[in-house]
Amino acid sequence: MHVPVLLNETLNLLVTDPAGIYVDGTLGRGGHAAEILKRLSPEGRLIGLDRDAEAIEQTEKILKPFGARAVRIQGNFSDMKALCRQVGVTEADGVLLDLGVSSPQLDVAERGFSFAKDGPLDMRMDRTQGRSAADWVNEEDEETLADLIYRFGEDRDSRRIARAIVLERQKGRIERTVKLAEIVERAKGGRRGPTHPATQTFQALRIAVNDEMGSLVSGLEAGLGLLRGGGRMTVITFHSLEDRPVKEFFKRHTVKRESLQQGGERLVVDEPAVRMLTKKPLTASKQEMMNNPRSRSARLRAAEKEKVA
Repeated sequence: MHVPVLLNETLNLLVTDPAGIYVDGTLGRGGHAAEILKRLSPEGRLIGLDRDAEAIEQTEKILKPFGARAVRIQGNFSDMKALCRQVGVTEADGVLLDLGVSSPQLDVAERGFSFAKDGPLDMRMDRTQGRSAADWVNEEDEETLADLIYRFGEDRDSRRIARAIVLERQKGRIERTVKLAEIVERAKGGRRGPTHPATQTFQALRIAVNDEMGSLVSGLEAGLGLLRGGGRMTVITFHSLEDRPVKEFFKRHTVKRESLQQGGERLVVDEPAVRMLTKKPLTASKQEMMNNPRSRSARLRAAEKEKVA
């Protein structure tokens, strides 16, 4: 079961109008979505988006009690403005993005996200589109592999790992998760601590396969553009690669005062402007960390779109 992280903190910041329209751009297994709907009046609506067709299918049961007030659409949150227009929604009172991979996705070996269970090396959120992780591993040159493992996995052994992958694939295609994990583990000299040596490589491949960083930047812009004045955006991240662009995005859209050489000052901001609701990202309590280890790395940032005078 997927347990939504920072649930109360997120909802307290996000839901300001019980009769409003809210967009969950990362529907997952519907945990956040169901709780948002519980806080809404009969006039309130929720639009749930997810790239994963299985997520759309599996949320039917949890969202069924809310009837037509809950709408589910398969698609990338980076396209949320166009997806919402399909159901007549052009403005929203709140947008939620809960980034990363849900626990059920990790638990299904056939999805290929985890080295803990042997399965096909896939990792695509939408299995009908794009290249799989196996395609990346077997087709990219050594330099490209090293670069993406270093950039998206922040692994200093990226060149050694890429070299080991290239040498191994000369014997035959690398098609299974456990096979890749073993290659990486050997390249890094074995396991030395509680974290599996392949963790960063698997993260890097997942990000590359799904263009997660590109989708994040586009999704932040789309979400802010969809909000009406006074609407709020909440974003939950799980590692620094996600958190940095979110922090920089909100910073760019926050009004700053800039001193002028001739005296005085001017206001500088990338429109539309936002007001930060979290000076620093919120993190899980000790109790939540004990109950849900996944919450240990979670960071919540929130902002409110300024109303146009």
